[in-house]
Parts: sequence; structure tokens; C-alpha cells
Amino acid sequence: MNTLTAAPDGSSIDIGIGGMTCASCVSRVERALKKVPGVQAATVNLATESARIETVPGGPSEAQLRRAVRDAGYEPRTTEQMDAGGDASPWAGFLPVGIGLLLSAPLVLPMIGDLFGQHWMLPAWMQFVLSTPVQFILGARFYRAGWHALLALTGNMDLLVAIGTTAGWALSVWLWLSAEPGTMVHLYFEGSAVVVTLVLLGKWLEARAKRQTTSAIRALHALRPDVAHLLGADGEVDVPVAEVMVGDRIVVKPGERFPVDGTLSEGRTQVDESMLTGEPLPVAKRAGDKLTGGSINGEGRVVMQVAAVGNETVLATIIRLVEDAQAAKAPIQRLVDQVSAVFVPVVLLIALATVLVWYVGIGASFETALIHAVAVLVIACPCALGLATPAAIMAGTGVAAKHGILIKDAQALELAHKVDVVAFDKTGTLTVGQPRLTALVVADGMAEADALAAAASVQSGSEHPLARAVVAQAQSRGIAIETPDNVRAVPGRGSEGEVGVRSYLIGSLRWMDELGVSLGALAQQAQALQAQGNTVSAMAERTTGGLALRALLAFGDEPKPGAMEALAALRERGIKAVMISGDNRGAAEAMARRLGLRPEEGEVMAEVLPGDKAALVTQLRNGPDGASANTQAGGKRGGPHTVAMVGDGVNDAPALAAADVGLAMGNGTDVAMHAAGITLMRGDVGLVAAALDISDRTVAKIRQNLFWAFAYNAAGIPLAALGYLNPVVAGAAMALSSVSVISNALLLKRWRPPVR
Repeated sequence: MNTLTAAPDGSSIDIGIGGMTCASCVSRVERALKKVPGVQAATVNLATESARIETVPGGPSEAQLRRAVRDAGYEPRTTEQMDAGGDASPWAGFLPVGIGLLLSAPLVLPMIGDLFGQHWMLPAWMQFVLSTPVQFILGARFYRAGWHALLALTGNMDLLVAIGTTAGWALSVWLWLSAEPGTMVHLYFEGSAVVVTLVLLGKWLEARAKRQTTSAIRALHALRPDVAHLLGADGEVDVPVAEVMVGDRIVVKPGERFPVDGTLSEGRTQVDESMLTGEPLPVAKRAGDKLTGGSINGEGRVVMQVAAVGNETVLATIIRLVEDAQAAKAPIQRLVDQVSAVFVPVVLLIALATVLVWYVGIGASFETALIHAVAVLVIACPCALGLATPAAIMAGTGVAAKHGILIKDAQALELAHKVDVVAFDKTGTLTVGQPRLTALVVADGMAEADALAAAASVQSGSEHPLARAVVAQAQSRGIAIETPDNVRAVPGRGSEGEVGVRSYLIGSLRWMDELGVSLGALAQQAQALQAQGNTVSAMAERTTGGLALRALLAFGDEPKPGAMEALAALRERGIKAVMISGDNRGAAEAMARRLGLRPEEGEVMAEVLPGDKAALVTQLRNGPDGASANTQAGGKRGGPHTVAMVGDGVNDAPALAAADVGLAMGNGTDVAMHAAGITLMRGDVGLVAAALDISDRTVAKIRQNLFWAFAYNAAGIPLAALGYLNPVVAGAAMALSSVSVISNALLLKRWRPPVR
């Protein structure tokens, strides 16, 4: 993904940004960029760690925008830095976390020993030596981010961590230095070190997940070749794709990807467009047909005339749709970040008021007043608050992974429980995605077994998907397949060969029409099979009287095993299921009925172009059709819908990104899996309902954890301010809150997918 890409008119600039940690960071960067003269709009994406800036003609330079980002307290990143981050090892950045774990472990051991009646308390100086590097070196990032939050007059988790852990560390130092020689005092070094380490671990897990969000864009870019074979006056010349212009003639050899969009001017071929369309069948191309950049040329060497280059190609449009859909998603406003903006100053004011009331109002000693104030800060340390969400998410994602549900995006996990509309791509998601011989209609005078044997024999040496389907059908029925003679493939049409003394041609109906083969009495059956969504081919035999039709072969896809039951399970949960297909309406509705869907209730969307899927998802989210249909399906009434998209192809990537929750089938393309927040590793449609269920359970645990975390603070802070809790008890209450939060989250490990 490019971190600095200007539009052709220079009005759009993308900049990579490092150091953002929460939604408040996003708004802070946006405000800083919008203050730069000449900036019309600025949209910051936390997931991709980038900003898109729209400027007026002759507006600010790249350097000015980067300086504004740096002045706001964040790091503008170069293209090389962003690329390195995207390709980094999964363990990149773990070193500080590992050091924190090593330094914190000795501090935690005495707490464990106490449970068994063992007293392993380390000397105060050793606790100080172990905790101080964690607090001020490994935790320096929290001080920097917290300082910038203070400058912006806002609060965030970083500021909470910095204040809470510093209070515990400072109190420990003060108690240690002020204690009488030889006196054993209770210190809080372990609390501050463990909190910093655990929060660093959570930040590292977040960073690793963010790196995966740009994988979809990189995978899409990889579909474009770097070099094109330009056909000029001196023959073929290899040139960079960036130098290809509209109107050029390009040579594409067998097995190569088409570099740009255009039309076929010379030759015939079969083109594999599955990476763009998700459809498994190669598409026959002849002179005048359109070609799409990124698709794979088949067996023929062809010459194409360029019609679109650069940002105007279909592939570039898909890439742009994915980027725009990701950029349009506002980061989830986490409850903790919202509360922290008020919580931090309130806690500081309470602590200050505690000192003043006890010292000035009541007349207590300054030491007593300070201990009560520190107790307020210690019990307000955001340990449980910081663990509430990540502990539940880690437990939920861990148990989901054991059952084939890979959740890569915590936002998707939090949103999935709200889903009331699920849109499914048809091919490869609800269907098997492999063509099968669904019908064999023979003409008078030929037996079905003989026709199948002849067709399988002629196509036994072909790798074409339809040919393999014929051979597989013959093998499954135990029909003998002979070795053909004089086999010849006709690109874009079919093939012919001799079986024994008889000569056959097998190919498309268009080829038969070109050869003058009449379908005769089978014409109506051919039309009926096509209306049912089948691809129909014909087999003709060369006779002394010319070519004679012998059979029709219909090829179609089959519903994926368990798909009907999975859709029924969603309906039982009050969720509306919608099938999206590029097929004609008749074929799409026929397949939908086989799956148990109800076309008359708007559960089928047919003839959908690949580039329109993202817009269709948006329509489902906001459109009145989605609302009325959902009411029929038992979903919520009125208001916007939460939509999940389930797909497996490159053409599904924009829709997966545009949906509230994207679910990719594990047997699909890498691009789909990278663009989705959730991947169903077994490719089982039944896992869709399971993914929604684990989301519901996880969000419930998050809410419970946050309630208890806030409850401890709500009850503990007033007690500490009134002097009923000393720092020791406050520290114990803080530890208890953390234990309760983690224990509650671990209950998710007992989850099992609902049984259909």
C-alpha cells in the first residue's frame, strides 16, 4: 500500500501515520490536518494507520502535512516504513513485551508464594531495580501519548496507565525511603510493572492485527504484472506496465496475466477470470471481446488493444473500492476511551480534594493526607479497566480459533453480535464452486451410456473444467473410457476427436450454430436447461450426411453440503439471509430455492456486477428494502441494519470491507481472507451462525467486565477518599478486580458452536 499517493489533479494525498492508539488519536490528527491552510477534508483510518487529505489546487505541500502530523505528536511514515511494517514477522515488536515479562516475573512470584504460605518477598532495592526500567523505559510510550493527550485537553487509556502506574511506583519509592531501617513495608512496584507489561502486550497484539489489514491491498496489487510485451514496428518489446498507453497493442502469452484492460484483437483463448469474478469456469474470448487486467490467459497467444490503464482499470477500481470502504469505517468508539476523557480529570480532582480536605479541613498531617490521596490513585489504577476488553477478546478469539473461526479483527468481533442481515456470495460460498454434469439429454438413436462414454473419451486428455466434469461422471458410473485419436482443441469453441471409427465434436452451442448443427427436437430442452442456470454444450458426430446432433450436456454447480441448514439456522436467530449472484435472475432464483431462500421476499439479488457488490451492501445497511424484508424475517424493525458479508473471491473484497462484518471462506482467495475481519477456516457455511454466537457471548463478557471494573472504582474511590481504605487495601482491591475480570473472561473457554 502506498503511503503517499497523489491524485492526477494533485488534490488527494495519503500519508502513513505511526503512534495512534485509540479513537481520540484519530480525532486529534484530523483536527491538526484540517488546520493546515488549503486542506478541504482529512480522514484518518486507525486500522490502516493512514490519513487521506483532500486539498484545494495549489494547496499545502507534502512536507507541510507531514509537519502537522509530527507537531500533533505522531510519526509521519514513508512508503518504505509502511511496506516494511506490512511485511514484518508476526513477532515483530515483541522484544519490549518479552523484556517486561522477564522483569515482572520475579515481582509476581512473591504474590504466588503467599497463596501457599511461602514468603518470598524481594528486598525493596531489588523491586526498585526490576520495576523502574519497566515503568520509565518500556512505559515511555504511555508518558509521551499521555502528555500529548493532556496538551489536547483530552484523556485516553495511555494517560490512565501513566498516571495509575506512576502513582503506584512513586508511593512505593516514598514508603521505601521513609520507612525505618529494618522495617518491612508493603510496596507496589509489582503492580505498576505488571500493568505496564500487560498493556504493552495488548498494544503489541493490536499492532500485529493492524499489519494484516493492508494485506488485502498488497494481494490485489500482486495481480498486476510489472512488464508488458508491447507490439511495435520493431516487434515485441518489454516495457514497464506504467508506460503502457491507451491504444497500444500488447502481446499476452499463455499462462500470463493481462496487464491492463482492453479488447482482444488477434487470436482466441480461454480466460480464467476467477480471481476477479469468483466464477470457476474459464470464459471463451474471441476478437472484439473485452479483457480485464489481472485475469489469466489460457492456451492461446493473443494480441490485445489497450482500452484502460492505471487508475481506470477494473482491478484498480476494485483496489480503490477496498481502500475507500476501509477508510469510510469509523473506528469503534470504545467505552473505555469515552469514559477516560472524564475519568482521568475527575480522579485527579478527587485526589487533590482528598489532600486538601484532610490536611487543611480536618487538620491531619500531610503524610496522612498524602497516603489517602495516593490510595485514591492506586484504587483508580486502570488495571481492571484495561484488562476488561482485551481479556474477553483474547479468550473469545482463542476458543473460536479452536473451532475453525479465525477472528483477526476485534472490531468485527464486537460488531458481529448486532448483525441482522447476512449477505452471501453464491459461487464457492453457498455452492461447491466446481462444475458438474447435471444433465445428459441424448438424441434419438443413441443410448445415454454410449453418449457419455464417447464424450468422456474425447475429453479424457483435456484439463478444461467442463471436460473434467464429464470424465468424472463417466468414472463414477463405471463407464469405460477409451483413448481417442486425432484430438484437436478449438480455442473458445470445444474439441473434436475420434473414438474407434466414429468422429465426434463437443463444444458450445454457439460453435454448433456456426457449424450448422441443428438442435432440432432438443432445442426446447436446451433453452429450459439454460433457464435453470446451466451451461449447455452439445456433442455432434460426423456422418456421411454431415454433422448430426447426438446429445446435450448441461453443467451446473451444486449447493454446498450443509448450506441449507446453515441458512435455516440464521433464520431461526431472526437474521435475514440474502444471496448475491452475477447469474441471470432465473438461474439465481432456481439455486436460491434449492437452498431454502425465498426470492419473493427479497432474499435473492441477481445480475450483480462485481464492482456493484460494495454498493449493494451499503444499500442493505441503509435501504428501505432491507428494513422491510428484515421485518418479514423476524429481525429488528426500522433503523439502519448491521450487515455481514460472506464471500470467497477477489471481487468480494470491496463488499467484505464495506460490510459491518466481513466473513471470508477459508477455501477462498487470500484477498478475500485478508479483507475480512473473520475467516471461516473450514469453508463451512454453518460457521457463520457460530461466529455470530461467539461474538454475542464475548460482547456480553466485555460488558460484564467493564461493569465490574467501574463498580470497583465507583465503590473504592469514595472509600479511599474518606480514609476507610489504606493503600495496602486499595492495592488488594485493585488486584481483586483484575482477578475477577480475567476469571470471568476465561469462562468463554467453555463455549462450543451451536449444534445444527
